[in-house]
Amino acid sequence: MSTSDAKLEARRRANTELGLLVLALVICLAAYALVGLAREPQLPAGLAGYGGILAAVGVGAHLLLRRVTPGADPLLFPLAFVLNGLGLVMIRRIDYALAATDASELAPSQTVWTVVGVGLLIVTLVVIRDYELLDRYRYSIGIAAIVLLLMPLLPFIGANINGADLWIRFAGFSIQPGEFAKIGLAIFFASYLAENRQLLTVATNRVGPLMVPPARAFGPVLAVWGLSLGVLVFERDLGLSLLLFGLFISMLYVATSRAAYIIGGLALFAAGGYAAYLLFGHVQDRIGIWLHLWDSEAFGAGQLQQSLFALGTGGVAGVGLGQGHPDFIPIVSTDFIFSAFGEEAGLLGTTALLLCYLLFIGRGFRIALRCRHEFGQLLAQGLVTLYALQVFIIVGGVTRLIPLTGLTLPFVSYGGSSLLANYVLVALLIRVSTDEVGARPAPLGHRAGAGA
Repeated sequence: MSTSDAKLEARRRANTELGLLVLALVICLAAYALVGLAREPQLPAGLAGYGGILAAVGVGAHLLLRRVTPGADPLLFPLAFVLNGLGLVMIRRIDYALAATDASELAPSQTVWTVVGVGLLIVTLVVIRDYELLDRYRYSIGIAAIVLLLMPLLPFIGANINGADLWIRFAGFSIQPGEFAKIGLAIFFASYLAENRQLLTVATNRVGPLMVPPARAFGPVLAVWGLSLGVLVFERDLGLSLLLFGLFISMLYVATSRAAYIIGGLALFAAGGYAAYLLFGHVQDRIGIWLHLWDSEAFGAGQLQQSLFALGTGGVAGVGLGQGHPDFIPIVSTDFIFSAFGEEAGLLGTTALLLCYLLFIGRGFRIALRCRHEFGQLLAQGLVTLYALQVFIIVGGVTRLIPLTGLTLPFVSYGGSSLLANYVLVALLIRVSTDEVGARPAPLGHRAGAGA
């Protein structure tokens, strides 16, 4: 592609992004107005302020993106923006519902985190002008990620919230460092697999009908398995454990195309999960609630029951924004915000929400396929798999498809740590997407510049 054609393509993509941002803003403002009108027969007083903040954040970020990431994927930021905006609307709706029993308001705090998150997205893109820089510092990033993952276990700063040791507290703030650790581990896995792909791919031993790599190649699988079990045992978080192990196994399969890793990984996870079920009461409670919800008296059963009642009440079209009872659902602003959407927007609204996630995931895999460098391919695939697994685990949990875990719905649930980490994830995907303009899909075996 010539320079003039590349500039034309970059301008076309930027204009597409701007148009989608305007559409996202209209959708969010309409939803906010409906929530306010359901409360009082007039437009809510905060509509202008809410719309002004969203417009300033979206347009300002777009103008900077045009400058620092010309030719980037035009859908990633608008999709994150509309999900974030709808999340703010539902959090405001929850504030209204809880006003009689809870004096605190979550929406103003989440709005501040939104501004900070978009700012962090811009800072990430300005600092990381070349994503291959991450490849050179993979060990530093990997060590930092493990430190972040283990920080909640430290005395004095570690905090137990809702039965899980996932938080640290200092200076009056609570932060969930595991949200950032996941991204660091995805970067490390991508770099490690890109460098060691040959060793992990060559099959020299036969196990039954399968040809498998040498035994030493399974060392990383065992190491990540041990790490994920450590998270499950010591931090009491089934969701994060599942997320980390699923991330590595999926990246390993993409890098090697070896089914043996999938089979071995599933066997290891099943064995570890069974052992954890036998040894730890909180795992037994989660499985018991999942299998015998209506007969279970374990802590948390009522939360899932109210979630299913809310989804059932919503039906196909929902009861209407502002017309439901999200205050009946425990922990509704974080773990069960999808159920609140289901009650008020119904099957149609939640399907639209899931389609936004699905479109984001599809664009992420497209970026991975079209990237010209192997590290970039694996990095994009790892980040979007991390995102997809998180959506699947939380939506599957609140709908009782799988056992419920304590993850947040990306961009929608209340929480600063999750929001900031997801904007960093989007920034890295945007940076990788600038490597695909005019490029034909490259084979996974191509690697440019191994990291030190």
